[in-house]
Amino acid sequence: MQFLIANWYLVLVALVSGGLLLLPSLKQAAAGGGAGSVNTGEAVRLINREKATLVDVSEAAAYAAGHATGARNVPMSTIESAPKGLPTNKALPLLVIGSAGVNVNRAAGMLRKAGYTDVRTVAGGLAAWREASLPVEKSA
Repeated sequence: MQFLIANWYLVLVALVSGGLLLLPSLKQAAAGGGAGSVNTGEAVRLINREKATLVDVSEAAAYAAGHATGARNVPMSTIESAPKGLPTNKALPLLVIGSAGVNVNRAAGMLRKAGYTDVRTVAGGLAAWREASLPVEKSA
């Protein structure tokens, strides 16, 4: 205990550096990442190789303003009422993406509750999709 008191600055440096190491993980979790999340590269791989469906859970106006090319719009407010944009095969991977302010983790949980077995979120959402220079389109 005497060592900690005498070398409080070393303890402070250790705590700050540990916090900085955790910062990227916390940012990813806040941006829709977490245990069931994938980065944009992995999302593209799943779409191309495993026939994953990209589901944008933004409301219609946000979806029309800009969305990932090929994404189906299933607004969060309609997920529980058997929306039409979801595939009938519930074993295929679903990739949930959204614009800023949309809780994709909540949407993913609702889709799992609806019986979809492989639901993942795209870490960083539409902002990360754009940052990776992946195609984005607008609806009329």
